[in-house]
Amino acid sequence: MTFATKGSVLLFLALFSFLYIKAQTPTPSLPDPAPKREFRGVWVATVVNIDWPTSTKLTTEQQKNQLISLIEAHHETGLNAIILQVRPAADAFFGKSLEPWSQYLTGKQGKAPDPYYDPLELAITEAHKRGMELHAWFNPYRATFGSNYAAVAPDHITRTHPEWFFIYGGQKLFNPGIPEVRQYIVKVILNVVDNYDIDGVHMDDYFYPYKIAGQTINDADTFHQYGQGFSNISDWRRDNVNQLIKMLGDSIHKHKPYVKFGISPFGIWKNKSSDPEGSATAGGDSYYELYADGRKWIKEGWIDYINPQLYWPIAFRPARFDTLANWWSYNTYGRHLYIGQAAYRINERGNASFKLPWQLTEQLKLIRSNPRIQGSVYFSSTSLLHNPLGFTDSLRTHYYRYPALPPVMLWLDSVAPHTPQLLTAIAGHNQVSLKWQTPPLAKDKEPVYGYVVYRFHEKDTVNTANPAHILHIQYDNTTTFTDYTAQQGTKYIYVVTAIDRLKNESEHSPPVTVMTR
Repeated sequence: MTFATKGSVLLFLALFSFLYIKAQTPTPSLPDPAPKREFRGVWVATVVNIDWPTSTKLTTEQQKNQLISLIEAHHETGLNAIILQVRPAADAFFGKSLEPWSQYLTGKQGKAPDPYYDPLELAITEAHKRGMELHAWFNPYRATFGSNYAAVAPDHITRTHPEWFFIYGGQKLFNPGIPEVRQYIVKVILNVVDNYDIDGVHMDDYFYPYKIAGQTINDADTFHQYGQGFSNISDWRRDNVNQLIKMLGDSIHKHKPYVKFGISPFGIWKNKSSDPEGSATAGGDSYYELYADGRKWIKEGWIDYINPQLYWPIAFRPARFDTLANWWSYNTYGRHLYIGQAAYRINERGNASFKLPWQLTEQLKLIRSNPRIQGSVYFSSTSLLHNPLGFTDSLRTHYYRYPALPPVMLWLDSVAPHTPQLLTAIAGHNQVSLKWQTPPLAKDKEPVYGYVVYRFHEKDTVNTANPAHILHIQYDNTTTFTDYTAQQGTKYIYVVTAIDRLKNESEHSPPVTVMTR
């Protein structure tokens, strides 16, 4: 997905290796209000077992326990979204698939887990249990990760439709210029949308391949066949990707209007040197080199969020983090912007900038200081779990110390549920049992998806805008909750709100006050 999985991307950075990047003094501390709405995601990469499962030799029970522990750890850190790679190479980490099981799950492509389980189903259940979203991450065009083509399953798409692929850098890649290829990819993704309770469809930066010296994309014949109306093969390639993104956006929202569609492109759209509307940078770009026009996708409203991978330090002159974050924030056209942050780079050898303990936290402060940015996504899970330089501790104890709801997407749904009714509280020994009634259907007839429980002390003002008072976020319609963290002999005030699938929130219930025994 990212720098850790594609050596070719590092060539972009190598172009500037001669530059001396001077350590920058941290910017003055910015105000750090904990936002109630913020996307806090992490990529969980399955390709070559980067994050999970750590080995194909693990038993089913070990894989399941490892996945559950991973989700729980990220929940404890304060994250609210898991982005799980479910299709790394025209294969599957889910049972209801049109493609064979992934070799990175069982060691052999096409081999089901034994005893059987469905990793995607498990991940959805465990994430939702913790009030976290689950976005299914697809690699649309990669069909093999390496050149061992004989290892693919007999029913793999490279065997059944060999004419759909070209080889580049040793990998077989779908040819995006073939209409049937685009239709097939849409079909594969819609199969997951229809059969799984996912919150989002997520695609990364792999469209046409990153350039490799001496390699040529062998699609001239396809251009000759399908390129009518284009005098330039580059424009045609870009249009092929655009067509796929539009098809997916339309189809996903038609099948399930609440499923979010987001893409994580390479961090530079265009440099200002090639287009006055580009960023003040001097690196490789997605528009000319990958034929991926992320700015168009979000401008046209084909996607709901864009998640550029800004994997450079604040002080990296060719591609400064702060410069790019600001540029993207002015080019999202009312859709959401989540910044991809490079937790993995802390462990890179020779990377002095990311060894500075303040680098990622200062990036997070810059993100929060910009009202046009709605959150962060970290690459990758393993890096956060290893707590490099104590960064994960900083998230858990400071920046993410209070829960956060995902930001609302008013273009998909702007109607909030009605208020929960008849809240009651019964005090026990160091616990309080809450019960309420489901509110009537909202005017859009959408049922309640979950609830948020708030707790206040006796002298507090009841203010649900303050996330410090969020006690519990649940993604189910259960109308009871027990507060086991209540202290003996303390008077508390509780209120409950209802949320719908896209996390629109109702007004809070009338407060109830209770004294614990």
